[in-house]
Amino acid sequence: MNKSLQQTERALIPQIEPWVDESELRELRRVIDSTFLIEHDLTREFEAMTAQLTGAKNAVAVCNGTMALFTCVRALGIGPGDEVIVPNFTFIASANAVILAGAVPVLCEVREDTFCIDVAWAERLVTERTKAIMPVHLYGQSADMPEVMAFAQRHGLRVLEDAAEGIGVRFEGKHVGTSGDMGILSYYGNKTITCGEGGIVLTNDDSLARAAYRMKNYGRDRKGTFIHETIGFNFAFTDLQAAIGIAQMKKLSTVIDKKRRIHDRYVQELQSVESIRPVYIDPRCEPVFWFTSFLCKDPDALSSFLKSQNIQSRRSATAPAALLCGWQTYPGCGRGFSNQRVDLPPGDLTPFVIHPD
Repeated sequence: MNKSLQQTERALIPQIEPWVDESELRELRRVIDSTFLIEHDLTREFEAMTAQLTGAKNAVAVCNGTMALFTCVRALGIGPGDEVIVPNFTFIASANAVILAGAVPVLCEVREDTFCIDVAWAERLVTERTKAIMPVHLYGQSADMPEVMAFAQRHGLRVLEDAAEGIGVRFEGKHVGTSGDMGILSYYGNKTITCGEGGIVLTNDDSLARAAYRMKNYGRDRKGTFIHETIGFNFAFTDLQAAIGIAQMKKLSTVIDKKRRIHDRYVQELQSVESIRPVYIDPRCEPVFWFTSFLCKDPDALSSFLKSQNIQSRRSATAPAALLCGWQTYPGCGRGFSNQRVDLPPGDLTPFVIHPD
């Protein structure tokens, strides 16, 4: 590699990168020394750490966040002919998990301030086929869970929380993913902490936890047997993933603190720029800034300028699901604010200048 290219790569501020160091290697050494590369003791340790962090009674590790959602949908008994209310502004996995189960995602508008599900809009979407609502805790901010839970109680619905981006996030003191019947976290490579890939199912209901474990373990209550109580699949975790996850969990509070300080610096440095403003944070929420997001009058110009300075950014990774899956009969984010959103790097910063015009 030539020297100039090396210099360019070193100068790059990436869109996002994992917070890894020697601690991950030490945990991986435990796995290598044990020779148990598959799901074993370290997976149970990782699940226990996650349950302790979130306050959930049960934590069941699976291969990724999308399969965690699908596992929950099936564990809740949702299938063909059923409907699940899903926010229209989310990553496509939220709707895909419902489709994979044979059910129909009914797309719901999101709020203008938090980008999370608009319960007032959801009221008009309930039918006799509606079985659940799926609030998505977006970009490290929580949906209004007391409002969601009251809505679900009024209509007799199950609540499945998609907290893929929400580890460490709390609303009125309660960790996301633990208010509803079931919830999930994701450990994909770009999340606040990562296992490379991975997901976890959270629930306080022992019967739902058992159903989730069966779903991920070929319909069995335990490994090593060929008695299959129900239909299930292989969504197993591995101790290799768990090793990285354990190291990441041990530094989670440090990562969260860094992300919050980086967010605060962005807000401080950009407060005089009239054409850009930070996304609103509900004061009842303790956010974890997966990305630091701003609304901008000309996001393309801002992104182009940042690129010229070797700073990666991105337009919203989420988009109206109606545009992604062909659900054109449902309302998209017609208010237009999704098109104004720019996500700035949540990692270590070097000084740079943004022109106010």
